[in-house]
Amino acid sequence: MIVIEDLTHVYPGGRKTSPRTAVDGLTLSVAEGEFTILSGPNGSGKSTLFRILCGLALPSKGRVTIGGFDLFTQPAKVRGILGVVFQNPAVDKHLTVAENLKIHADLYAISGADFRRVRDEALAWTDLADRLDQKVETLSGGLARQVELAKVLMTQPKVLLLDEPTTGLDPASRRNFIAALQRLQRERGMTVLMTSHVFAEANDVDRVAIMKDGKLMAFDTPQALKARIGTEMVVVQATDAEAFAEKLRSEMGLAVRRHGDEVRLEETENGEGLPMLSGLLERYRADILSISIKQPDLEDVFVHVTGKAVPEHAITPPLLEKVASR
Repeated sequence: MIVIEDLTHVYPGGRKTSPRTAVDGLTLSVAEGEFTILSGPNGSGKSTLFRILCGLALPSKGRVTIGGFDLFTQPAKVRGILGVVFQNPAVDKHLTVAENLKIHADLYAISGADFRRVRDEALAWTDLADRLDQKVETLSGGLARQVELAKVLMTQPKVLLLDEPTTGLDPASRRNFIAALQRLQRERGMTVLMTSHVFAEANDVDRVAIMKDGKLMAFDTPQALKARIGTEMVVVQATDAEAFAEKLRSEMGLAVRRHGDEVRLEETENGEGLPMLSGLLERYRADILSISIKQPDLEDVFVHVTGKAVPEHAITPPLLEKVASR
């Protein structure tokens, strides 16, 4: 449904700056009816890609088709099947919920019985039925986000693009929003591409794409991505992470990855972690502040693939952890 072929976008330089490649030869396909989450560190090219897909920017080269229509030569056809939820609010907070929905319907020439039908269908999943006469500024963050999504759903898009739609929501509102989005996606057969740094949101989607420096670094199911770094991993916090990592490489021949003050032994299979933990404690107890065995999650995949820290607002509790502290 979304086909991106050899997409490149270069921001031209100025007198004091060099040209910068934001998207670099990106090729990516999202199948019809699939829910894909796109992630990557700051500066990875996600925002530029999102702007291009929304029709807000033209790339330096490459091709994009959405629903079989060329994004650059048939933009009106693409807009007819596309819905977009931006990271920044796109509703008027001084108007009521009903007024925001009516204005959006007017922009798409939806009126009369058709408007009432699509409005009621779009609101069916929300908690807004009794709040139509309330101004958006009086709503909680979660309810305001529901207005955003309901507004977009009135046009019955086949493809839905969302740019970090849960930013600023509390955990409960975030879970409710994502659960509702996934239910709607399945019921309507929509193709969904959503950017996010919150990896708890990605565990149950169809596929996850990770970008870095404008390139696609990984694209697979959440299960397959986690399997890339083994079924267990040993995570060590050391008094000197760099020196400890070098000890493990030179003295034990272990493949390790350092991440901040952590040293990670990845690609460990079930049953290998506990003996390794015990052996490390016995041999290097003086160097170890804490040590744990955990199953890899998508945060670990992000670190493994990009070598970058996970943003603080994206951190979620480990799925499974056994900790032995000094």
